[in-house]
Amino acid sequence: MKEEGLLHSALTERIINCYYNVYNKLRYGFMEKIYENAMLIELKKERLKAESQKRIEVLYEGSVVGEYFADIVVEDLVILELKAAERICPEHSYQLLNYLKATDIEVGLLLNFGRKPEFVRKTFLNIHK
Repeated sequence: MKEEGLLHSALTERIINCYYNVYNKLRYGFMEKIYENAMLIELKKERLKAESQKRIEVLYEGSVVGEYFADIVVEDLVILELKAAERICPEHSYQLLNYLKATDIEVGLLLNFGRKPEFVRKTFLNIHK
């Protein structure tokens, strides 16, 4: 898989490889927290900085109006949103996009540990925030 020309492509390729390692070992059927813990192990093996349940504040006109918790943030550059659903649905993608809008992070990966492994890559550039 080559992602040349994409923002943080080398990093997201490494993350996706970790995702497939976890999926191939655990397969389908566990709760999201199990996959989150396994992803943290895989990312650590790759010597990547990964923070679990990172707090994201949502600002409106300079005031905090809410907060999210990102499943995993890798190298302060990529947000990972993990799902264990039958399939990825639009709401999952919107959730990830909102995380990107609320932070300085521009790249996100939606990783689904469903019956079939699937992922979506989202980008929201800071110049649009």
